[in-house]
Amino acid sequence: MHYDPIKDRLAAACERHPLLWRGFYAALDLLFLRAWYVRREVRCLMSALPKDRPVHVLDAGTGFGQYVHFLLRNFPQARVHAVDVKSDYLARAKRFMRQTPYASRVAFAQDDLTQLETEGPFDLVLSVDVMEHIADDETVFDHFARVLRPGGYVVVNTPSDRGGSGVQAEKADTAGEASFIGEHVRDGYNRQDLEEKLQRAGLAPAQSRYTYGPYGAAAWKLLVQQPMKALNRSWAFLPLVLLYYLPALPVGLFLNALDVRAENDEGTGLLVTARKPPAAMPAA
Repeated sequence: MHYDPIKDRLAAACERHPLLWRGFYAALDLLFLRAWYVRREVRCLMSALPKDRPVHVLDAGTGFGQYVHFLLRNFPQARVHAVDVKSDYLARAKRFMRQTPYASRVAFAQDDLTQLETEGPFDLVLSVDVMEHIADDETVFDHFARVLRPGGYVVVNTPSDRGGSGVQAEKADTAGEASFIGEHVRDGYNRQDLEEKLQRAGLAPAQSRYTYGPYGAAAWKLLVQQPMKALNRSWAFLPLVLLYYLPALPVGLFLNALDVRAENDEGTGLLVTARKPPAAMPAA
């Protein structure tokens, strides 16, 4: 199925008022386990990056802009350049950000990551659930390496090949549908393959971990997959979906919390942080 149209419709309803848009961000942060992992990783990296100067961040594929808001709200030194190929997404995020105290610290631009026009340099590149949509991923990683400052980091969050996006369950349930998320160009990344592609671009993997282990996979089905399937059938199910969340939400959030505390040997998600090697010190 295609679930971007469902998210787009929800976003269109929420953009009518800043409070609704903040609620939309809060829902994305709570329901989607990837946000739990990404926010934790960003906090860790920001604590290691300089605090005596602005820290420049490229949000590569900003989508609705929730990570821009997270960065600007929590890190006064952050300066964010947010890009996406979808002009409507950028317009919504930009309209909201203009109504916040953070507008002067962010710039939005329409850009294709395979032809990335920005020059940088950036201290951090954030790519959250973007690379599974792009066939020419190695070109994108080359661009990330180009715009990163020596010593800078890139964080890539993506489905893994261990059943990312519910692909294995979908094949079992609907022989013929390749993935729950129909917009993806690949079912997921192999951990070693992703690390090697980053290395070929000149980025040294610093940390790799599986996300959406047993707890997270259960939370995904409970909090995202089943409600999205209902709304995909008909928006008339919306009142029932809201009622469904009354018992499902606390259970799903508890499962999310368990997943981020676990060391997953495997998982349907993959989070890889890589670093551009620092510039060589000049010879004495």
